[in-house]
Amino acid sequence: MAERERGGRSGRGPQVLVIPRSAAEEQRLKLERLMRHPEKPVSISEKPKEWAPRPPPEFVRDVMGSSAGAGSGEFHVYRHLRRREYMREEFMEKQAAQQRLDDEFQKKLDENKRVAEERTEKRRKKRQKLKQKKILAKKAKQEETKAIDGSKTSSSGEDEEVESPEEKADDSEASSFIMGGR
Repeated sequence: MAERERGGRSGRGPQVLVIPRSAAEEQRLKLERLMRHPEKPVSISEKPKEWAPRPPPEFVRDVMGSSAGAGSGEFHVYRHLRRREYMREEFMEKQAAQQRLDDEFQKKLDENKRVAEERTEKRRKKRQKLKQKKILAKKAKQEETKAIDGSKTSSSGEDEEVESPEEKADDSEASSFIMGGR
């Protein structure tokens, strides 16, 4: 009991080494370790910054080459500078290629959006034409029934109002075709 109060490890027993056999088991072990002390804050690392080379020096004082006249130590300095310059050029080429791909992707998105808008506009016009035809057919049918029935529809007081296309709100959920043709 005294060992527990002093913070001894005898209360827990011997610690067993567990080697995870799969990624799922490794994740489970990590979660168990985190949940032993839930009050302890967990640090979540942020995305590392993209590597960028140092800019080239504005003025190079020791201009040397890898050929005659250079000392044995100078070659390694030259090699390091050359390698750094190649890495910088490669980085700039990759950036330019990535920028070109991004621009092409954006152009493709804009083109797809434009084509979709054109199709939508074409279909919208077609729906408007069908709506106009439907309204005209309805008016013609009503006029025909009025001519046949004459006084019956006017005397009964059941006059129906026909909405003009300007008055009728654009219903985007209405079907875009007329069902059943007579």
